[in-house]
Amino acid sequence: MPDSSQKFSKLSFVRPVYQGGLLDPEPVNQSLTREYQQAVDAGNCRQTHFFNGRFENTYIDVEKVPGLAPVTNMVRHYARQILDEDIDRLKCGFWFNAMQPGHDTSLHTHEEYEEKLSAVYYINAPEGSGDLLIHDRNEVMHIKPVAGQVILFGPEVPHEVELNQSDELRLSVAFNFGLCHC
Repeated sequence: MPDSSQKFSKLSFVRPVYQGGLLDPEPVNQSLTREYQQAVDAGNCRQTHFFNGRFENTYIDVEKVPGLAPVTNMVRHYARQILDEDIDRLKCGFWFNAMQPGHDTSLHTHEEYEEKLSAVYYINAPEGSGDLLIHDRNEVMHIKPVAGQVILFGPEVPHEVELNQSDELRLSVAFNFGLCHC
């Protein structure tokens, strides 16, 4: 396990949801915020999923965000614990989700490209910036985002993010492990 990782745990729910995180996320999150903004400002990104006045997904080449390495290593470590297969044969795609005040993320899943595991890591999560809502049968789990925390779940699990009611940007990076790169 990476030295900077917190204890990994399974949350109580019908479908398994896991959480973990970095012990000292501040330097990593500062680098990621700076690298994200530089790539967006320079036009070194591709944005998709335009809903309600914003792009939900921002794709940046991994070379433009070297600060992502500790997060990717942590997420891969957790994926090895969760998946009952060799994750080194799986591709790991990622994208950023930047939610300005007044924005939310619509209900969706990640199962369309043979994914095996999904994750979200919080870079900036101000108070009131919107809970992650995990839907399972007739239940909804509210997960308050915390900078430095990662949440992992099956790609078939419906999820969404509440309205960002803070005055700040809510920034996260999502991951999918699957058979093909998306």
